[in-house]
This record gives sequence, C-alpha cells and structure tokens, in this order.
Amino acid sequence: MASASYSCLVPEKKRVVQVDTTEAGSGIDSVLAVQLGADEYGMKNYVMALLKRGPRRWMIDSVTASNLQKAHMANIGRLADEGKLVVAGPFTDNTDLKGIYVFDVKTIEEAQKLCETDPAIKAGSLMMELHPWYGSAAMLQIPAIHNKIAKKQP
Repeated sequence: MASASYSCLVPEKKRVVQVDTTEAGSGIDSVLAVQLGADEYGMKNYVMALLKRGPRRWMIDSVTASNLQKAHMANIGRLADEGKLVVAGPFTDNTDLKGIYVFDVKTIEEAQKLCETDPAIKAGSLMMELHPWYGSAAMLQIPAIHNKIAKKQP
C-alpha cells in the first residue's frame, strides 16, 4: 500500500504530495518495477551484442576509419535516444573483441536490425555477435543517470 507524506514549499501557499510507492516494510518500489518491466527478481530480458573486429577492418584507410567512428558514435547516440540501446562501451585492451551493446529489445532479430544501422558494421569494420541476456531492470536507468554526470559527449 502506498503512503503519502506532505512537505511545504511555501508556508500556507503550496503543498506538494510526495508519494512513497514502496511496499510496506519491503523497500520494494512496485510502481518503478512495473515501469521498468522488472520480473519478481527485479530482472528483465535484453539482447547483448559483442562488437568484434570486422573482416574488412584492415582494408580501411585512416581517414575512412575516422569518419566511420564518428558515424558509429552518432548511431550509438541515436539508438540511445530512441531507448533501444541501454549500455554501450569499448573494451580497452587490444583484442578482436572491441566493445558491447546492451539492447532493450525482446528478440535477436530486433537487435540484428538495429546492428544493421551501424555504419561501421555496414562497412565491415565491426561485426556483432548477439546473445539473449537476463539482467537487472535497473539498467534502464543508466542513460538518464549517465547524462547527469557526463561533462562531454563522444
């Protein structure tokens, strides 16, 4: 059961209702869980993409590679803005595994279509390996939190 508490912003002029949506004694915010699509464990299904060195990477000159990277980053931003991409980032070691994406989609096919919008994948500089993944539904809050702490955008 939700409880309400009141706090005054300006005495005798405005009152703001702050609703506590946690289940009594549990600390569980059931409204937030529903909003995030969480199951009873606070988890949900995603699709994880492992970005790997593509078969044509060695054939791409440095100017084209630089332009592809800019287009790749713009595509990441677009997918994040659309709410389809929850997490993305590179690996910092020098291996064939270049980075990850975590997509908020239900199927591998949906993720595959999103991957196909990436200019670096189209050019063969990167390729994706897709896997269904079960993780915390709270990951959906990462983009909003990240935007509050990032001083620069890539």
